[in-house]
Amino acid sequence: MAGEIDNHTVAKAYARWAPIYDFVFGAVFDAGRKASIAAAERIGGRILDVGIGTGISLTDYSPANRIVGVDYSEPMLRKAHERVVEYKLAHVEALAVMDAQRLGFPDAFFDVVVAQYVITTVPDPEAVLGEFARITRPGGEIILVNHLGAEAGLRRAFEQGFAPVARRLGWRPEFAWARLAQWAERHGGVRVVERRAMPPLGHFSLIRFERAAPVAQPAAAPAKGYAGPALVAQPGLARGPLP
Repeated sequence: MAGEIDNHTVAKAYARWAPIYDFVFGAVFDAGRKASIAAAERIGGRILDVGIGTGISLTDYSPANRIVGVDYSEPMLRKAHERVVEYKLAHVEALAVMDAQRLGFPDAFFDVVVAQYVITTVPDPEAVLGEFARITRPGGEIILVNHLGAEAGLRRAFEQGFAPVARRLGWRPEFAWARLAQWAERHGGVRVVERRAMPPLGHFSLIRFERAAPVAQPAAAPAKGYAGPALVAQPGLARGPLP
């Protein structure tokens, strides 16, 4: 299933969307954005917002939390940076251009990972979900809000027919809930704790996964001469003007 969309196509599509994204999608996606943020803030702490885009959601986060935003589209992220400066959002720790399939953060670094309208736009959704699980601490949550494809009926037929056009716009309208459920089952370290229909008309869904604590494994004896792990600075953890 990987490779249905490629990063080049997504980058081109969202570079075109950047100047008008808030106008076109702001109101349509508002309920889902706010619901996902409310769910994230029930846990709080350090929150990663993947696919932060123009930063339209940044002003909705409480200053009590620490927010990091990443996006693959540099034109979209420039808009987010402008918003941080305009609204003096001191709780936004960092904004960085980053591929969701290769997130430059240590394991268990975040309390919550939020991805709003993202999972149907990436080339390999299962790989992205695996990265989300890797960087979420045990007991933390992965929170998605997204359109999910209809399982039957006229809407499913429309989504299947519209799919080739939608891919050129940077997303998959026919993306099935089953892919998320099957990923969670295969992964074994996450469990679905909520799936809730969202406006408008229930065409979107809020999905929450809880990150389970890892099963303890016996520690292997260190190799002779091993001096411990090297500390490597992580990219994207300093906010400032984008290059």
